[in-house]
Amino acid sequence: MNAFERKLEEIKRILEELRQISSEGALIIVEGEKDVKSLRNLGIEGEILPVKAFGRSFIDVLGEIEQWRMMEVVLLMDFDRRGREWTMRLTKHLEAMKAKPNLTLWRRLLSLTGRDVKDIEGLSRYINTLREKIGKDILSS
Repeated sequence: MNAFERKLEEIKRILEELRQISSEGALIIVEGEKDVKSLRNLGIEGEILPVKAFGRSFIDVLGEIEQWRMMEVVLLMDFDRRGREWTMRLTKHLEAMKAKPNLTLWRRLLSLTGRDVKDIEGLSRYINTLREKIGKDILSS
């Protein structure tokens, strides 16, 4: 198995874990509507909250999260500087609200994709790119 195949397999595992966690009732938080669409296209069916959509302020977002009354909240913010800042701020406030912020999947995706993917909406394209590279590797062998 080459590096591209290993990355693709690990991303598939992460997405399967996300589907499972989501089906068990966890709330998934992303930055925007395009991130929601990308996750839907990848088969994630649970509750997804886009925090930067519709002109929400940080306080609005916290209020909305509190209304969901979810114990587990999966944070899948973008991988850029702002996304990291939002992730840390949300983590701090979620912990204060006695919610359980899950950063595991975000961290695993970040370490797998490196600088190749800057946001959740780019994940589908990245998966397709990996598939193309795997196909080319198979043909060139």
